[in-house]
Amino acid sequence: QVQLVESGGGSVQTGGSLRLSCVASGNRFSRAIMSWYRQTPGNLRDLVAFITADGRTNHVDSVKGRFTISRDNAKNTVYLEMNSLKPEDTAIYYCRYNNNELYWGQGTQVTVSS
Repeated sequence: QVQLVESGGGSVQTGGSLRLSCVASGNRFSRAIMSWYRQTPGNLRDLVAFITADGRTNHVDSVKGRFTISRDNAKNTVYLEMNSLKPEDTAIYYCRYNNNELYWGQGTQVTVSS
């Protein structure tokens, strides 16, 4: 069982920045593909970005150039640096752990006001 604990969400104005963190338990973090998803009421959970075990990253088009996913294997932590935030970025953000088993964090709310 892997526990994921997200933090760093909050309320900011348009153009602001936030840094989300997700700490994983266990000793297999370095081998996992880590992802950030987001979800708004009534909608499916959508992928935002992922980072592979060897550090390759992918960001969806809507956040490219504004968001950056990274990881620190020594701290079992994945980050999502979010800059130039827009109201449409408002959502609950979840991290996901994938190492042949899938685990989700509890989510952290991000609210961007205009």
